[in-house]
Amino acid sequence: MSVIAEVRIPPDDFELGQILDLDETSAIELETLVPSGDVTVPLFWVYEPVENGFLEAVERYPTVNSVTEVDVFEDRTLFRLDWDASQDHLFKCILGNDGQILGATGTSKKWDFEIRFPHREVLSQCQTCCEDAHISLEFVRVYNPAGPESGPWYGLSDPQREALSLAVRLGYYDIPRGCTTEELADELGISDQAVTERLRRAIGAFVRHSLLTPESEE
Repeated sequence: MSVIAEVRIPPDDFELGQILDLDETSAIELETLVPSGDVTVPLFWVYEPVENGFLEAVERYPTVNSVTEVDVFEDRTLFRLDWDASQDHLFKCILGNDGQILGATGTSKKWDFEIRFPHREVLSQCQTCCEDAHISLEFVRVYNPAGPESGPWYGLSDPQREALSLAVRLGYYDIPRGCTTEELADELGISDQAVTERLRRAIGAFVRHSLLTPESEE
């Protein structure tokens, strides 16, 4: 059975973390990660205003071909990064052991990855590979994705369930919307950015645990 690992990694321990060097007020979320030959093309969100010199510093990195602004919103900007991932030992360890990156968020202090492996043996092999490359992995949680019959909350944490339930009750997913993320943030006592991230993670967890069961993937 497949296994999902939630791991925390210092930014300085892998190349992409070094490339996307942030100040203390910003955060990054990987939107997609598409391998194309030796080049890996991530789409990533940068939350809060992008600091001066960020793009120039990214473009100066030797393994970066280009970084392009795709979309801009008030509180976040979407970028596309053409990047040669062949020197990033973290991604070599993950992809070389059939790992699939389900999500990743980063700050100036840490990166949190959610990674699916076919089984625990290859997860262990990935861990050994990272240790050999001097990459520090802090395992936050390791679990097997479960079907709906295994429990009532489909893999949602209590904060995720609270945020998603509130969003549905207040009409956030209605057309037209019944509330904004700012209003949800006020109700939950957290930031607008935190609401957006929590809802994204909640929906991802719900889909993985309710729809993407081993039977449905087959």
